[in-house]
Amino acid sequence: MRLILLWMTVLSSLPVSLRAADLAPDGDRIDAAVRKSIALIEHSGRVYRQERQCFSCHHQALPVLALTEVKSRGFTIDEDEYHRQLEHTAKHLKRGYKSYVAGKGQGGRGDTAGYALWTLAAGNWPADEVTAAVAAYLAGKEPNLPQWNPPSTNRPPTAGSQFTSTALAIYSLQAYAAEEQSAAVETRLDKARDWLLTANAENTEDQVFRLHSLSQLDVDADQIDKLAQNLIRQQRDDGGWAQLREQNSDAYATGTVLVTLGQSGRLRPSDPAWQRGIRYLLETQQDDGSWHVVTRAAPIQKYFESGFPHGKDQFISMAATCWSTMALAMARDSPAPEEPPQAN
Repeated sequence: MRLILLWMTVLSSLPVSLRAADLAPDGDRIDAAVRKSIALIEHSGRVYRQERQCFSCHHQALPVLALTEVKSRGFTIDEDEYHRQLEHTAKHLKRGYKSYVAGKGQGGRGDTAGYALWTLAAGNWPADEVTAAVAAYLAGKEPNLPQWNPPSTNRPPTAGSQFTSTALAIYSLQAYAAEEQSAAVETRLDKARDWLLTANAENTEDQVFRLHSLSQLDVDADQIDKLAQNLIRQQRDDGGWAQLREQNSDAYATGTVLVTLGQSGRLRPSDPAWQRGIRYLLETQQDDGSWHVVTRAAPIQKYFESGFPHGKDQFISMAATCWSTMALAMARDSPAPEEPPQAN
C-alpha cells in the first residue's frame, strides 16, 4: 500500500505534459468516437434541411468539412447525404446570384459567402458563374480595408471575428476567383497578409484563423512557427483550450486549435500536446456522439429542433462536434479499419 501511494505521489508531481504523453489514446477508442459523431452529424444535417432552405455554417459548412476529413482518413460516410449537403449549399448561392452580381450578397454577408465557398471547395464543386459571382463579391467587399469584417449580427465564436471573416475570404478567393480577377485578388491578399501579421488577435478564434490564413499565404516559416507555439502554450491542464481566457476548456476551441495546428504542420499526432488534446475530447464526448458547448450568441431566428441535442446550444455544439471529429480523425496515423458488419 505504501508503495502504491509513493508511486501515485511521483506521478502527480510530474509535469502535466509528461503524464499526458505517457500513453497515446487508443486507436479503437478514437475510431468508435468518430463513428458515433459521424452518424449524429449526418442525421442532424438531414433534419436541418427539412426545416430550413437557407445555408448555415454549423449545419452545412462544418459538417461537409468534417465528413470530407473523416472520409480521407478511411471512415465510411453516407455519400448521398454528403452530396445533398453540397447541393443545398450551391442552391442557396444560386438563389442569391443576382444579389452577388449587384455587390449586395445574402444574409450573413461575407461570412455566408465565405463559408459557402469553403464548403463547395471541400467537396470539389466545379467552378461556375455562381461561384465566380460570389468570389467577385468577396474580392470587392470593403476594398479599401486590408481585412474582411464580419456582419453586424455578432454571433461568436463562428461569426464575429475579423480573423475568421478574413480567413474565409482568403480561402474562397484562392479556390474560386476567376482568372480575370487574379491581379486584383493578389493585391487584396497582400494587404490581408500584412494586416494579419500585425493585428492584435484577442481570443482563441482570432488566433486560430490568423494561423489558418497565414498558412495559406506566402509567409516566412518562422512567423508561422511563432504563432503556432503561442497557441500550444495556451493548452490548459485538462488538455483542452478555451474560447476566452476567463472560460473553461471546451470542445469548440480545442477542436479548432488541433485541426488548424495539424493542417499547418506544426503539431503531429505523436506530439504530447496533440495526445493530451485528443484525450480531452475523448473524455468529454457525450454518449450520443456530441460535445456540448454553451452558446455565447443571441438567437436571431425562431427556435426549432435540428435533430441535434442540447436545445438552445445545439448550433454551437454541432460546430464543436464537427471540429472535434476532424481532430480525432486526424489523430489516426493510419487509415481507420473498415467498420465491422452488424450482427443480424
